[in-house]
Amino acid sequence: MPRPVVGHAVAAGVDFERYFRWRRGRDGDPFVVRFPGFGGAVFTGTAEGAGEIFRAPVELLRPPLPNPIEPLVGAASLILARDQRHRRERSMLMPAFHRSRIAHYANVVRDSADAELDGAGAGPAWRAGTRVDARVAARAITLRVVLEVLFGDGSRSRRAEYTDAVVRFLNAFSGPLMLLPALRHSAFGYAPWDRFLDARARLDALIDAEIATRRTDIARNPALPTGTDVLSTLLAARHDDGSPIDDADLRDHLRTLLVAGHETTATSLVWALYRLHRHPETLARLRTELADLDPGDDPAELPRLPYLDAVCQETLRLHPPVPIVLRRLTGPFTLRGAALDAGDTVGVAVPLLHSDPRVWPEPARFHPERFLDRRYGPAEFAPYGGGHRRCLGSTLADYELRIVLARVLMRTELALTRHYSHGPIPLSVPHNIATGPRAGITFIVVSHHGHLRDSYHNTI
Repeated sequence: MPRPVVGHAVAAGVDFERYFRWRRGRDGDPFVVRFPGFGGAVFTGTAEGAGEIFRAPVELLRPPLPNPIEPLVGAASLILARDQRHRRERSMLMPAFHRSRIAHYANVVRDSADAELDGAGAGPAWRAGTRVDARVAARAITLRVVLEVLFGDGSRSRRAEYTDAVVRFLNAFSGPLMLLPALRHSAFGYAPWDRFLDARARLDALIDAEIATRRTDIARNPALPTGTDVLSTLLAARHDDGSPIDDADLRDHLRTLLVAGHETTATSLVWALYRLHRHPETLARLRTELADLDPGDDPAELPRLPYLDAVCQETLRLHPPVPIVLRRLTGPFTLRGAALDAGDTVGVAVPLLHSDPRVWPEPARFHPERFLDRRYGPAEFAPYGGGHRRCLGSTLADYELRIVLARVLMRTELALTRHYSHGPIPLSVPHNIATGPRAGITFIVVSHHGHLRDSYHNTI
């Protein structure tokens, strides 16, 4: 057990990857980390340990409560659901994220990327000489996608309202609020917690209005065909007793998907662009693979490209968007020889798992070719967690990342600004439900639609 607790918690919060590597080197695997207000967790960063946790009986593992992200996703969120309720709610949501359904969103993803590139999104058009904040752009693209996935075409007229509400909501839930429950108190409407509650109420009002409108439409015309969006799927779902999902639970599910469905993919897109532009030979190989495609081709073909797939997987290996998987035990369990009891919390430190030199030669190197040479098991490569609680939206996230990344590279030439092209790799820090670079990574657009303009090379 590390002492002092607060000092270790601060070290983990400042640079958790470095802290975890230090702890493993000092104390071996598994090791204990304690966080004030949330208790301790026994972490492993090996494939053996991850396999033990992911293969554990369903009834032995629960999400830990209290949970740092509960204010963000809500008590009814699938992320926090337990036992029978988790199985029931997950089975209701699964049809909306089936691979066959996801394939229908290819054009939505492509159009969302193009809208941002053409200046119809959060920022100006990506013309030669334009400075682009990749995080702002990536969030705008992925939020546009997830709104249509969740609510269908009807979200387009309220897209600006949703965008503003979601951005305010996520920005209001700061790292201190997430990690220090003692700060979650009101102070005459001026405390950070008050601002978060106001932002959450505003977003919830939009979601509630969406649910109410859709229920009214169904009541007026029951013969209307069921849509393919997530809200339609959930409205049509029924519990075993025939009752529908109530509105409060619906809201928490939709808020969870809205937050998790765009922040994690946006972060992965930023890291992919950053890594590619720090490794020109890798970027050149990917461009060669994309060069055979016409911009008008079916975007559903893009996720099948082998090197594009390898680049995205290597990005997720080095930068897993959710780097910690936590489970609370309901009974005795042994983790790599350590005997644990009911009530103890176990965790997988994904950055350690993804950098084990026994599995990953030269683990710090960005080398997509490793994913062309072999396949990795679910206990070796787990960017979306594992076991029966593996991220439900992982298929959509993978699909979206590949199409958007390809679209950006097919339509633009970019160069990292000097600070990022030569400086150290940015620290990854908590951003609400995911982790990502501390600040937005910036690029200069060298050319648009693939027409290179050499004059801009001299401005970088």
